[in-house]
Amino acid sequence: MNTQEIIELEKQYIMQTYKRADFVLERGEGVWLYDTVGRQYLDAGSGIAVNALGHHSEVISQAIKGAAEGLLHTANLYYTVPQTLLARDLCQSCFADKVFFSNSGTEANEGAFKFARKWAKAQGNPTKTGLVAFSGSFHGRTMGALALTSTLKYRTPFEPLIGDTTFGEFNNLDSAKAVINDHTCGVIVEPVQGEGGVTPSSPEFLAGLRELCHRHNALLIFDEIQCGMGRTGTLWAHQDYSVTPDIMTSAKSLGGGLPIGAILVTEAVAQTLQAGEHGSTFAGGPFVCTVAHAVLNHIQRPEFLAEVQAKGAYLAEKLQNLISRTSSIASIRGKGLMWGLVCHIPAAEVMAAAPQHGLLVLVAGEKIVRLLPPLIITEAEIDLLVERLFNTLLWLEGQR
Repeated sequence: MNTQEIIELEKQYIMQTYKRADFVLERGEGVWLYDTVGRQYLDAGSGIAVNALGHHSEVISQAIKGAAEGLLHTANLYYTVPQTLLARDLCQSCFADKVFFSNSGTEANEGAFKFARKWAKAQGNPTKTGLVAFSGSFHGRTMGALALTSTLKYRTPFEPLIGDTTFGEFNNLDSAKAVINDHTCGVIVEPVQGEGGVTPSSPEFLAGLRELCHRHNALLIFDEIQCGMGRTGTLWAHQDYSVTPDIMTSAKSLGGGLPIGAILVTEAVAQTLQAGEHGSTFAGGPFVCTVAHAVLNHIQRPEFLAEVQAKGAYLAEKLQNLISRTSSIASIRGKGLMWGLVCHIPAAEVMAAAPQHGLLVLVAGEKIVRLLPPLIITEAEIDLLVERLFNTLLWLEGQR
């Protein structure tokens, strides 16, 4: 089948909830993707922060081969080695004492909200049910996660969503103080916002949220689904802030391309959940846990994270220099290998034009181009990324 035949077949049989580019991807190697007619693209989106170790990773391939020789699935009525070892290493990597596995980031956040409400009830306050999020937040698309996602275009078509949710202004501690109170059971925030514009939290904001949660006896939840797993240069983004949450959610890069999510919690939260109060058929299966364990162990190596920090600094310097070469970029912001370009032109135009110049990028708002290259990208490939981005912007400027 040729490219157009595949596209027409997709339109006939798949619900049109995604606006796809007009090519068909077939294979990948490292930071590179190739379509069915042989065109090459530098992937600066990593499958929306999933392919942290790149495409056709040897680490992941070897883990999959080993996992395929073992169990693919068992019910969560039984113990398995891969789930147990992954749980141990996740907890030992951060503040957490226990973990609950899910199949996605959205499910992880749904579970976190349930855990916060159950925890509050266990404190003897069944009416303490308020959940707080912030402007620019994105926590998922299911009914609960969507209720804590601030973007109206995602929320409005599906309202009414779950109730007792409130939004404060991101990075505004006075606004947070106005919405967090004794009725609040949980406060969720991304240490570095992804969909909301690649905006890092200020240290004062996260520290202030921690103090407010202590004051009002509420749980602080960090959504590290996009910004965690080495993306910002530390294994977990909050580790650069010296602020500890009560719950943290992870997904995306954790599975290296396979579906898995995790809810990491303190013992105080874990003790409030009893057998049968939360569950999932597929979550924490031995196959995906074997692969996720290999990904975690590779990314959390100090030398690997040091390389991410160095390459992040190199990319930041190159992007900063790009501002003087084009009239399309106003500023840049981000951390590690997670960057947003604040543009004078619509970001969607950049994303649509970039493949013509051999580059795949993302958007994070109307005028924010988002870059999330694989963590294994080299400095030479960063040079290519920036040059192809420049060529894209130069071409767009010529169209105006």
